[in-house]
Amino acid sequence: MTVSSATATPAEFIRFAQELADASRALIRSRFRRNADVEMKPDNTPVTATDLEVEALIRSMIADRYPTHGVIGEEHPASAAAAECVWVVDPIDGTRSFIAGRPVFGTLIALAVDAVPVLGLVDIPITEERWVGAKGHATLLNGEVARTRACPAAAQAILLATSPEYLDGDAAQPFANVAAASRFTIYDAGTQGYGLVASGHADIMIAARYGIVDYLAAVPVIEGAGGIMRDWNGAPLTLHSGDRFVAVGDAALLPGTLELLGRAETKGWAHAERA
Repeated sequence: MTVSSATATPAEFIRFAQELADASRALIRSRFRRNADVEMKPDNTPVTATDLEVEALIRSMIADRYPTHGVIGEEHPASAAAAECVWVVDPIDGTRSFIAGRPVFGTLIALAVDAVPVLGLVDIPITEERWVGAKGHATLLNGEVARTRACPAAAQAILLATSPEYLDGDAAQPFANVAAASRFTIYDAGTQGYGLVASGHADIMIAARYGIVDYLAAVPVIEGAGGIMRDWNGAPLTLHSGDRFVAVGDAALLPGTLELLGRAETKGWAHAERA
């Protein structure tokens, strides 16, 4: 099959991503609230046997169907990461929530072609919500079209953010700038936050200290619903992007948000939007 990042994503890949999510959802649901065994990784984040098993299952399915494709995952070493087609997988995004029995964690599956994300799937196994976005296709939530909402003014924007512990150091003040300009902020938005922006329930999402496995799947989901997702410099997100992103449901929010992320003090745009 000829694949290009410049054309619509083939339906075959979209169907396969759904198969991956069906399999991962079934396994995760069977393990939820079953007193998971927890180990701490070198970066001091938790991992469970379920994380490892789900990723191994997804990798096995990809290898069987598309043996020439690469895979980059959260829990296992990358394979063929320089391939034309690379799947990017986080088996349980929000492992701490999974361990604690909070049903807001999810599975993230992306397909990148020539490093560009052309397919993304966000699955929340316990609430059974699934957003699927792909280049040339409208984003769907459980089979129905999902759309972001109009929100051109920052003062009306609901801001979603990662845990405050990740918004520290030189990320703290830029994030505070955006938070001060927004209507209100919800922290620890988690995997579900991507879907909330795509479905028009929230307007901005910001994170730092994230890997590509944590966010690349959200790019086609949010952009296929009418939003935009970029790094903090305004560049498109790819396999080679850094650890910070901003997503907006309304494109009109992006310039001002990027401006606030790039300066040390709030002034000008933030106050003008509140006037």
